[in-house]
Amino acid sequence: MADPRFFERAGPFSLGELASRIGAELVDPTQASKQIIDVAPLDQANGEQLAFLDNPKYADAFAATKAGACILHEKHRSLAPPDVALLLSPKPYLSYARAAQLFYPAPKPPAGIHPSAVIQDGAKLGEGISISPLAVIEAGAEIGPGSSIGSGTVVGRNVVIGADCRIGPSVTLTHCIIGSRVTLHPGVRIGQDGFGFAPDPTGHVKVPQLGRVVIGDDCEIGANTTVDRGAGPDTVIGPGCWIDNLVQIGHNVTLGRGCIVVAQAGIAGSTQLGDFVVLAAQSGVAGHLKLGMGARVGAKSGVMTDIPAGESYFGIPATRVKEYFRQVATLRRLTQKKGAQNE
Repeated sequence: MADPRFFERAGPFSLGELASRIGAELVDPTQASKQIIDVAPLDQANGEQLAFLDNPKYADAFAATKAGACILHEKHRSLAPPDVALLLSPKPYLSYARAAQLFYPAPKPPAGIHPSAVIQDGAKLGEGISISPLAVIEAGAEIGPGSSIGSGTVVGRNVVIGADCRIGPSVTLTHCIIGSRVTLHPGVRIGQDGFGFAPDPTGHVKVPQLGRVVIGDDCEIGANTTVDRGAGPDTVIGPGCWIDNLVQIGHNVTLGRGCIVVAQAGIAGSTQLGDFVVLAAQSGVAGHLKLGMGARVGAKSGVMTDIPAGESYFGIPATRVKEYFRQVATLRRLTQKKGAQNE
């Protein structure tokens, strides 16, 4: 059970209501009125709580669970204990996410401006916004209705923030246009100079970065991630992108819709990611490349060439997954052969 000091729980909800709201089918309709008070893991849930099974690795925990109800796929139905109410879903984890959101909706900060916040003349503030202690809103900035600004955050001159955004503490925003329902976690830096300079033996010459960062609706950007503004064209984060903590996105980069970029990944300048591209943790992408729609890059990979749509790449330098593992297998055979010759 979540610690009530940090998480406020809603509910209870009946199984019938849960099924209709999470996209699941209740196997036994006579159980529709049964009340569920919380979500919990399979091995910790009690008779008033809801669990889920998605990964067959946890089949034993499911067989022994004391949960009152469980979300699962039809293919795992035969593993169910006799006393557990079953909610069938083609995507159990997605249905669980919806259920957990029902029990633990994201808290909305109370509207109001703290006396210690600095609001410069000319800033435009929408209705119902929340501005926390020591935040700074510079002249010309626009903050949409229902948005919240965390403590110590700086919203730079003429920055635009859409409606119902959640901007965490100690965030710095400059030279950027942000859509609606965007979440920026603590320490995010948006719109700082891109890494642009002309090399010269007498001292490198800075190239002015004259673009912006444009972030679409419904994006989430993790703690301490940085997104540089463009050098002339904009840096663009498409709608629905989810970016993890400690990610670096260089100037002029473009992300399409629904991209996922995992922790410690880096994207060099002017690279273009199509819709729904996935970069796994610690992957690096060189500049001026194109990754097609639905391309996937494995963890710790180094991408040095374009990737066609729908392809999965892995390794350093990154290549098609099958080719990479053929190379690994070939190298293993060679080293084993060499070792046997030396014995």
